Amino acid sequence: MIPGFLPALFGHFLVFSLLSIGGAITVAPDMHRVLVGEMAVLTDAQFNASIAIAQAAPGPNILFVALMGYQAAGLLGAAATLGGILLPATTLALAVSRWGHARQDWLAVRAFKSGMAPIVIGLLVATGWILTAQTPGWTHVLLTIVTAVLAWRTRLHVLVMIAVGGVLGALGFV
Repeated sequence: MIPGFLPALFGHFLVFSLLSIGGAITVAPDMHRVLVGEMAVLTDAQFNASIAIAQAAPGPNILFVALMGYQAAGLLGAAATLGGILLPATTLALAVSRWGHARQDWLAVRAFKSGMAPIVIGLLVATGWILTAQTPGWTHVLLTIVTAVLAWRTRLHVLVMIAVGGVLGALGFV
């Protein structure tokens, strides 16, 4: 392993943590840029598989970060990525939630909460684009668009959409 690799990996994920408004999945495009493009420790297939496996597994959605770290550098890599993404976000979320709860009547606090919604939506769209753009063909793009519209406009449970996507994938449509 290259000297300084684990601290660099930890440092990148510390920054990702502070940018991950709406969850770690929102910074997946930047994770892809660093892990696949700059550091070249994962391939596109490994990156996509890490997200798919972790999202399908029971437990928190953040598992994909540990899985990427494990593929990049074993158990120490998993500890570096998971620790890096959890430490700042957890500390900041605790401090801000206490502060915001005490000041929930303030106009600025209400405006901030309202303004964050479009940012989170934009980050999720970017993540969907990165995940679909890596696969050849067009059926997966159509499935992504249909799923996004169904999630937005209906009350269809997300597990139903995941199951349908799994069946379509097993049948070879996507």
